[in-house]
Amino acid sequence: MISLLGRAVVLLGLAACATGAVTGLIAALRQSPEALRLTRALAYVFAGSMVLATGLMEAALLTHDFSVSYVAEVGSLSTPTWVTVVSLWSSLNGSILLWGLVLGLFVGAFTYVTTDKNPLQTPWALSMALLVGVFFTFLVAGVANPFAPSPEPIPADGPGPNPLLQNHVLMVIHPPFLYLGYVGMTIPFAMGCAALLAGRLDAAWVRGLRSWMLVPWGFLTVGIILGGWWSYEVLGWGGWWAWDPVENASFLPWLTATAFLHSAMVMERKEQLRGWTLSLVLATFLLTLLGTFMTRSGIFNSVHSFTESPIGPVFLAFLAVALIGSLALLAFRIDALGPVEDAVGGGITRDTAFSFNNLLFTNFTFVVLVGTVYPLLNEAITGKQISVGEPWFDRYTAPLGLLLVFLMGVGPALPWGRSASAGQLKKIGGAGLISLVVAGLCVAVGLRKVWPVATISMAAFALLLTLDAMWAPAAARAQAKGEALGAAAWAVARSARRRYGGYIVHIGVLIIAVAHASATAWQTKETLTLRQGESGQFAGMEVRYEGSAWQEQPHRRSLVANFALLGPEGLIGTVSPRLNHYKKMGTPIGTPEVRTGLTEDLYFSLVNVDPAVGLASVEVHRKPLVVWLWIGGLVMLAGTVISAWPAGRARAAAGPA
Repeated sequence: MISLLGRAVVLLGLAACATGAVTGLIAALRQSPEALRLTRALAYVFAGSMVLATGLMEAALLTHDFSVSYVAEVGSLSTPTWVTVVSLWSSLNGSILLWGLVLGLFVGAFTYVTTDKNPLQTPWALSMALLVGVFFTFLVAGVANPFAPSPEPIPADGPGPNPLLQNHVLMVIHPPFLYLGYVGMTIPFAMGCAALLAGRLDAAWVRGLRSWMLVPWGFLTVGIILGGWWSYEVLGWGGWWAWDPVENASFLPWLTATAFLHSAMVMERKEQLRGWTLSLVLATFLLTLLGTFMTRSGIFNSVHSFTESPIGPVFLAFLAVALIGSLALLAFRIDALGPVEDAVGGGITRDTAFSFNNLLFTNFTFVVLVGTVYPLLNEAITGKQISVGEPWFDRYTAPLGLLLVFLMGVGPALPWGRSASAGQLKKIGGAGLISLVVAGLCVAVGLRKVWPVATISMAAFALLLTLDAMWAPAAARAQAKGEALGAAAWAVARSARRRYGGYIVHIGVLIIAVAHASATAWQTKETLTLRQGESGQFAGMEVRYEGSAWQEQPHRRSLVANFALLGPEGLIGTVSPRLNHYKKMGTPIGTPEVRTGLTEDLYFSLVNVDPAVGLASVEVHRKPLVVWLWIGGLVMLAGTVISAWPAGRARAAAGPA
């Protein structure tokens, strides 16, 4: 029954999308209010259909309806309820349904927000967004149909989802955040296309475009950081980023979206860089399609990717159509927005800094893209397999990252449209001098690796200038109006909410940069093989193996090894890393245990246990400042929320001007 209902609802969504794309086109060409109202109604039908279809699939999963093919593929009577719920995105067909759900929600929200606004561009935007919806609902109804009936005989139980998805609660939130980021890029894409098709890019549309990009950018940022946390807590290798092809697939659109957010400020303020800014919007969406293809085609061997499926060629064809269409729009319609704007002026200005910022982000994107797809292209052409690993990416991205950190500090310290004054240059020089002192202190305490020391030094430079950019206006207001400094700072922050949110995001990035550089450069690790009751030494403490025990759970068996940690003053604590055995996977999956502190993490990953002879091997890592990676992510999230918060609410809270 659920199979029939689910397929019927998806087909309803497909019909609504297809019809809405056409009526939106009619509304745009004829400026027809009736056609626009019908398009809005069909957009809501599409959104409702995707919500209902997802609800039906969750009901099938929770009731273990193995007559539905997707439930038979990923469901299991022994799987915990929370794992059953997140099984929706544990395999290919369910993940495409989730994509359709998120797209429906974004399209519904955009339809609601744009009521009676921007009548020239809105019909085009709705038509383009629904056209993207046609493709994804077509996938759900066709080659990626999760509602297909199971072949006879209907199984009494299923294998359960991928064991890697059952090892940590982060799998409840990491994929949805990534999807909210990935799929949300559809709306800025549709708005960019609408501006080109309508031949109009006014200030209101630019502000809306930036806001609709900022929201998915924030979700994607959090999704990437949660993915690193999941990798660190679950996979047992002690790292959080390895330049895995599918990690790169999420990073590529983040880079171009970040470049857009900076470029859009120039476009909004000075009506420059229109063509470049719209190119970044379209490129961001195309990179999300490329990333989805990389994840779901099976062409990459990755912990994140799905197995090979018929969806790959279909997705590649859609990517080609979207790419050709985007290039054609830019080539034939960019002049419709008006005469080509003047180039950003020269001199030591904020405009110039933003231009260099965009250039660096573009180069960064190119390096990551080449390193990701080159092995695949080389194999297709020559038949030889090669790999581009972490050292290659680090070699080429580290200088670009360092320059971006430098511009993070310099940009806010410079004025718009005119060269910096002597006082502003003096501030920059003073921050540079202090950064050199920080570098000297690092060397003095024994930190000698070049790139990490340079990162810490440059982060200090950028942080000083960022804090000054936040504090100087408050100090000026306090002096001019005789206000208390705290009251002046609060008033300035509320009146320049978006700018201050951006500064907070920058501070979060600086925290992550320092934590990443420190944790990767100055980590230590050692593998200890101990008999029960035997001790080994690591990082000034004694690690004693206390023995092992089996723990039985409905969906897995876990072999837990217990270790006591002892210091000069006695017992510090105990850790219990484990090896988990699942029916679906022959080899056990380790779950490390991490003792987290503000200055360092102690990371214990179980390698092997032999209870018969009382022997265990554990890999122990000491990693400085890891927790600041996640703290930095929270700071970035806070800044994003402040920047994206609707202006009307901020003004209402502030009272009369």
